[in-house]
Amino acid sequence: MTTVLDLQRFKAEGRRFAMLTAYDYTTARLLDAAEIPVLLVGDSAGMVMLGHPTTLPITMDELVMLGRAVSRGASNALLVGDLPFLSYQASVEEAVHNGGRLLKEAGMHAVKLEGGGPTAVEATRRLTEAGIPVMGHVGLTPQSVNRLGGFKVQGKDPKVAARILEDARELEAAGAFSIVLEGIPSPLASKITAALAVPTIGIGAGPGCDGQVLVVHDLLGLTTGRKPRFVKAYANLGEQVVEAARRYAAEVAEGVFPDAEHSYSGSLEVVGEANPEVKYGGR
Repeated sequence: MTTVLDLQRFKAEGRRFAMLTAYDYTTARLLDAAEIPVLLVGDSAGMVMLGHPTTLPITMDELVMLGRAVSRGASNALLVGDLPFLSYQASVEEAVHNGGRLLKEAGMHAVKLEGGGPTAVEATRRLTEAGIPVMGHVGLTPQSVNRLGGFKVQGKDPKVAARILEDARELEAAGAFSIVLEGIPSPLASKITAALAVPTIGIGAGPGCDGQVLVVHDLLGLTTGRKPRFVKAYANLGEQVVEAARRYAAEVAEGVFPDAEHSYSGSLEVVGEANPEVKYGGR
């Protein structure tokens, strides 16, 4: 099984690695078979699975439920669970409690929290001290979408870029075993990656990171509408799903499905006239 130490070894060896989101048993099983080393049960499930416009509404209970399903499907990947909005910001005690839930109840091996600054740094320190590995997340932090004014690239301004670099350094010092860099210019991501001893994982941060992460729905071509520039679809399953559903509906309407091949054979025998009993034979 991939561990947090393996990710640090990957960086030391110059070996780039992939991370994908997973929210259910079947997807986790398939991605595990594909030997994806890290699976993230992300709060992005609030958008792609539950239909919310942002990640903010998803709850701890919902993420625990999704994490349980993923942990039953994957046996080789390092499993990381997102701490959702307001599950760690109010107090470090709440952060440790909710982080513990993701490990104890959901079967995760680590947690991820967003942002820098005193709150995130102290939560990272306390979680790590409690034996809960922490993945940091700086740059574009979706849980702060209202403060940021939308899903916008961060770090173009030199002062903001310096703050993001400092946030990453502080999270590393607090014990984070890796840090996601989201929605920042490629040169800044490369600079942060070179400055840290722990691996960075990019999403919309260019090729200079140690690893990359995508939402699995984006990877498979299941999302609709406008997509961020960094998204690359490696399949078009959305179109295939629509076509398969249409073919199924047409065959049902035409009486083509089910046919003999997809029906059970056998014979029925009615025994008794007053209290008939139906006996079934065959396969």
